[in-house]
Amino acid sequence: MNIKLADKAGFCYGVKRAVDVALKCKEKYNKKIYTLGPLIHNNDVVNNLKKNNIYPIELDKIDTLNSGDVIIIRSHGISEEDLIKLKNKNLIIVDATCPFVSNIQQKVKKYHELGYTILIVGDKNHPEVIGINGWCNNSAIISKDGNDFDKLPNRICVVSQTTEKQENWEKVLNIVIKKCKEIAAFNTICSATEVRQKAANDLSSKVDMMVVIGGKNSSNTTKLYEICKKNCPNTIHVENAGEIPHYINKEKIKNIGVTAGASTPDWIIKEALLIMSDDKTVESNEQLEFMNQNDLHIAVGDVIKGKVISVNPKELFLNIGYKGDGILPINEISKDENVNLKDIYKIGDELTVKIISLRNEDGYIVLSKIELERVEAFKEIKDAFNNKTLLTVEVKQIVNGGVVASYKGIRVFIPASHLELYHIDDLSVYMNKEMEVEIIEFNESKRNTKIVGSRRAILKKLKDEEEAKTWESLDKDMIVEGEVKRLTNFGAFVDINGVDGLLHVSEISWGRVNKPSDCLKIGDKIKVYILDIDKENKKLSLSIKKLIEDPWNNVEEKYPVGNIVLGKVVRFASFGAFVEIEPGVDGLVHISQISHKRVDKVENVLQIGQQVKAKILEVNKENKKIGLSIKEADEI
Repeated sequence: MNIKLADKAGFCYGVKRAVDVALKCKEKYNKKIYTLGPLIHNNDVVNNLKKNNIYPIELDKIDTLNSGDVIIIRSHGISEEDLIKLKNKNLIIVDATCPFVSNIQQKVKKYHELGYTILIVGDKNHPEVIGINGWCNNSAIISKDGNDFDKLPNRICVVSQTTEKQENWEKVLNIVIKKCKEIAAFNTICSATEVRQKAANDLSSKVDMMVVIGGKNSSNTTKLYEICKKNCPNTIHVENAGEIPHYINKEKIKNIGVTAGASTPDWIIKEALLIMSDDKTVESNEQLEFMNQNDLHIAVGDVIKGKVISVNPKELFLNIGYKGDGILPINEISKDENVNLKDIYKIGDELTVKIISLRNEDGYIVLSKIELERVEAFKEIKDAFNNKTLLTVEVKQIVNGGVVASYKGIRVFIPASHLELYHIDDLSVYMNKEMEVEIIEFNESKRNTKIVGSRRAILKKLKDEEEAKTWESLDKDMIVEGEVKRLTNFGAFVDINGVDGLLHVSEISWGRVNKPSDCLKIGDKIKVYILDIDKENKKLSLSIKKLIEDPWNNVEEKYPVGNIVLGKVVRFASFGAFVEIEPGVDGLVHISQISHKRVDKVENVLQIGQQVKAKILEVNKENKKIGLSIKEADEI
């Protein structure tokens, strides 16, 4: 009997990311962690998470949580309203929403605000769809295949549940194209879902029996089952190896195909494969662990295991399977000599230790845990250097040019220029603080090993990731909120979630702005309109003016010819003076209309900033011109 596993079976990126995020939260916060509903649709994984003190909680139960409790938003995502509820509870919110789902949520929000009716192809009861609908005020039309459509609006934006079948998407889109005039359609079926469904479809058409592994309440697993069942009637859906039938007719069934949903971890798949193949390899390999201790040969530097046979406050004695026993002194266990070893160890405990002397004056083999930990720490640092993984270190000393940190007793130098993305004047703020670093230099030698760490590289990566996420979420004509970071003569630079956009001085107001600092200051939180976006070259053009109605739109109604208006003199020309009657609307008082007396120079009669009354002589909306007369206003 031949068993074949489909390509791309098991955990998808979003689900694996959610599980990894949850486990990292457990390590970081070291307390009970909550997930908003089951983290993923797999009972075995959820039960394993419970063993790690990670528990699901429903939204209607969050009132039982306290400020500072940790709650994880699962991969399916949640509505905007529910997100606000969590924030109002002052909880520590960890967002594990699948990036593909987040992208759909942002598209739905954007097009809803632009006046489109949202149509979601998917299951109205699925948490992902419920969450997406919450980003358009729960106003979306939701359909599996379009068979339930009554009447559709002319202007519609279509998205899909990430795990929906491609054929359902195509059915709905064909109906929408016929019935609607203005359509924005985004096929948001996850690429991993498409690949998994295609692999399952190909495999199920070639085998005698198909086994689909995954949660019974998992949408994507159910769809895999439906696809396989269509090709192979002898298809079963199981949650784990325990549900696989004990007897399979090997005479009739020569080929078995196996696939698994996106919420199914590797260990469940491997267990199922093992049961079906009757493979005893794992059991026989375990026998190799038993060794004849009497044949043990030892040397200084060897790492061995031993069992505690005697304990006193200052030393342990271990049976190491050799003709002589080993001694483990307190100073080779801990740097704290006040520790009572009887409080930590008991007879029968198994320890892994390193040999540092074959014989002391009493004839014992001297063992060490500290040296083993040091070797392990060096190995971990070296592996981190080679694999570009991160280590958590603690700053122990401030020195010229940087700080010295410790990783399990190993010295790691961090240059001042590698602590932040900006210059640091006072390094003492880092004393005794823990931080993640990347090892950027590891020069190992017999006399001296030089280890250099960098935090800047991590911060740069995080900043780049934040920028990439922001660039993905931004589009032309969006209205966003940002913070003024820098001011120049030609404009202001506004930070939008890590991305700098230019607010040119001409786009700050409809009125004349001499310099941005007249209207803005650093730290201001402002709403801006995205005039233009160049994601390839990372350029963002912003406008405040675009959010304000053009004052010239109804200028003829606001300023009827013949009326008197109060304005402010803003600039001079050889032929007259310009008077601002509202920001963005200037009128011209020709030199001949300033006074009944002859005026040679405008500045001899008027002053910049002077308030004047003038009669409206002419209003030309098309050319944005208003003619004014001060002398005629004086006659009235």
